[in-house]
Amino acid sequence: MLDLIGAIAGMIAVAVNLVALTSTLPGSLARRLSLAAIAGGWVGLASGLGAAGKLTFSPDHPVPLVGVLFATPLLIVGALALKSPRMRSTLMAIPMPLLIGVNALRVLGVLFLFLAAVGRLSGPFPYSAGLGDIITGAFAIPLALSVARSQELPARAIVRWNIFGTLDLFVAVALGITSAAGSPLQLIHAGVGSEAMQNLPFCLVPTVLVPFYLITHAIIAAQLRARRTAAASARVRLDFGKVC
Repeated sequence: MLDLIGAIAGMIAVAVNLVALTSTLPGSLARRLSLAAIAGGWVGLASGLGAAGKLTFSPDHPVPLVGVLFATPLLIVGALALKSPRMRSTLMAIPMPLLIGVNALRVLGVLFLFLAAVGRLSGPFPYSAGLGDIITGAFAIPLALSVARSQELPARAIVRWNIFGTLDLFVAVALGITSAAGSPLQLIHAGVGSEAMQNLPFCLVPTVLVPFYLITHAIIAAQLRARRTAAASARVRLDFGKVC
């Protein structure tokens, strides 16, 4: 039953995130459709590998594919943002309320707690990841509404939320790796550990959803930095004008 609920919740999260992002990106319809096709292909790849059992940690796989699928979107988006001014401007044009709001779906992290309750996950991983995601998602809703309605950006609240949400994901990844049976980095030996995250439907979390949410946090941080830089430049110009 939890697998069915997890499959439905996971695909809803993927679909909502994809539609929300592609519908607001600047550019032609063909460009947005191409992005949607690439994202859909990536979800299909992760799902297929998970269904075939290729994402499980094993001594036969010194480089686990789940780690490769987790890191690849981050590296690609990061490289494109560094090298391509067009890509940077596209990412910076995404509305901040949207970037914050899509994180509301992280309240579905309650499924980690359910999996722990039935023995499908164990150790500190499900509680850290589940509670951290629930808190991040719950605060994302009022914060996104505040940003959308306010003329003055609540920068401090956004920074605090963004740091917490980012740390939640990094801690979850670290605990997931160190509690996975067969992982070369396993440090926590507590029953099944994070095994459920290596198979369908929950393998979409580390391979699709976590990279996506990390990217949203990075874009939010970049937008906040750009706003601070612009505000500082404006103050310098104003002070220079007063002196002159």
